[in-house]
Amino acid sequence: MSTVIALANQKGGVGKTTTAINLGAALARAGKRVLIFDFDPQANSSAGLGVRTAGASTYDVVIGSTHARDVVTPTSVEGLMIIPATPSLAGAEVELVPMMAREFRLKRALEEVRDDYDYVLIDCPPSLGLLTVNALTAADEVIVPVQCEYLALEGLSQLTATLELVRRNLNARLTLRGLLLTMFDGRTNLSQQVADEVRNHFSNTFKAVIPRSVRLSEAPSHGLPINQYDPTSRASRAYDDLAEELIAGTRTEVPA
Repeated sequence: MSTVIALANQKGGVGKTTTAINLGAALARAGKRVLIFDFDPQANSSAGLGVRTAGASTYDVVIGSTHARDVVTPTSVEGLMIIPATPSLAGAEVELVPMMAREFRLKRALEEVRDDYDYVLIDCPPSLGLLTVNALTAADEVIVPVQCEYLALEGLSQLTATLELVRRNLNARLTLRGLLLTMFDGRTNLSQQVADEVRNHFSNTFKAVIPRSVRLSEAPSHGLPINQYDPTSRASRAYDDLAEELIAGTRTEVPA
């Protein structure tokens, strides 16, 4: 059985796209089949993996003008595929409004491909609009990246309220897999204080912590995940740790 995971936080710049790219690559390196669905009109997951398209994209998939399987695109990472985005996706927020069952468009689009993969990662836009609601309706789990900076918890109450509304009305199986601490700088007291505060509020915070890293910031400009750009870096090891933690938590034991 595949697991669909939405990477969501209405705050921008917290590491959703960086996590989609590098968690996807780490899971693929662990032998998993992974699909990234770039659901952000900025299309940074696509660009960060060196994938650009002038043809069909996630916009066409969610609007229903093409099938998801026809848009799946290989990346430089063996086992990692992506359905790329283009800026036209921004128009979907408006075009979806009058459609029947508008919150279920992505869920239905992914049904034909999800079982081809062990993990489907949805890179959500930095908002709680209709695109993110579609992602949460389609997902089994949510990972919330949280930047280790001042006001890190700002807006998390709104996000958790949205998760509860989606769970109650659209997707009863949706679970909060955990919070992921990103941009951690061990040289500062602030990062440690934020990490402690997040862990105090959310017991399901991942043990893996993503460090602030110049190499991690450089990697997308080369169209590569960190485990190809600098496989010995602390950030690469951190995403490997996150992948191991995720696999351990979602593994289904087969009875003897």
